[in-house]
Amino acid sequence: MADLDDLREGNKFGIGQPVQNQSFHIKGADNLSWGKKDRLTRIFNPKSGRSVMLAFDHGFIMGPTSGVERIDLTIAPLMEYADCLMCSRGILQSSVPANVNKPICLRSDAGTTILTELNDNVVIDIEDAIRLNVSAMAVMLAVGDPKMEAKTIANLFRAVDSGSRYGIPVMGVTAVGKEMARDARYFGLASRVCAENGANIVKTYYCDGFEKVVASCPVPIVIAGGKKLPERDALELCYKAINDGAAGVDMGRNVFQSENPVAMIQAVHVLVHENLSVDQAYQLFNDLNK
Repeated sequence: MADLDDLREGNKFGIGQPVQNQSFHIKGADNLSWGKKDRLTRIFNPKSGRSVMLAFDHGFIMGPTSGVERIDLTIAPLMEYADCLMCSRGILQSSVPANVNKPICLRSDAGTTILTELNDNVVIDIEDAIRLNVSAMAVMLAVGDPKMEAKTIANLFRAVDSGSRYGIPVMGVTAVGKEMARDARYFGLASRVCAENGANIVKTYYCDGFEKVVASCPVPIVIAGGKKLPERDALELCYKAINDGAAGVDMGRNVFQSENPVAMIQAVHVLVHENLSVDQAYQLFNDLNK
């Protein structure tokens, strides 16, 4: 057991130093199976090493919230501009055309809604993920939540066990409760716990000191967009995250609640993959928004 009386905050992060002894284009994936590497390559562009994931799994806890009332009307027009789609199995089967030919990161845990206690979840059967031909499974971790921490870490552990049998990567998604600080120390802890328990991707939030969060996590981090921001602010969030080492973004509300979602996802895409500045990406958004 760790000696909690001598728990020292890390300070040797090697900021700016590339990962050593790595030949594959995805961080931490050198020793994975061929199947996992193949699926991760569908998600992360081999040229840029990055990904623009479109998250529209909000309905599994929120119901028909703004922007996802009709997936066929609001989300379907955005799919061609995303590198990966993150959704629940019900929406995947009912509303995502099979010929869209995009990798799927499947929301793989469920059990509660915003009306009750969040994260009291169970994980779907791995056979369903296989039948749906998904490229990754996403499981929430409530690190720091006294009621749900152990259960959600166990959920991730079991998902990794199942995924490893069939070459399916797992993305650990860090939850933020009311009492959890949105800072580098918390997100660094939560992200590292995801990776230590076998997650191949981590989804977390951007914060001050984010470069430490990325440096101390041995697998790719994609940022959550969070609440809706003005378009330029959302693009600046993406730019800062990529500049600090994120391997991509997994955005939802900042895309599908935009005044022009199709223009917004294209602006995010070029910013992430082509290293555009915030001003250049915002100019593209305005040009497409005319």
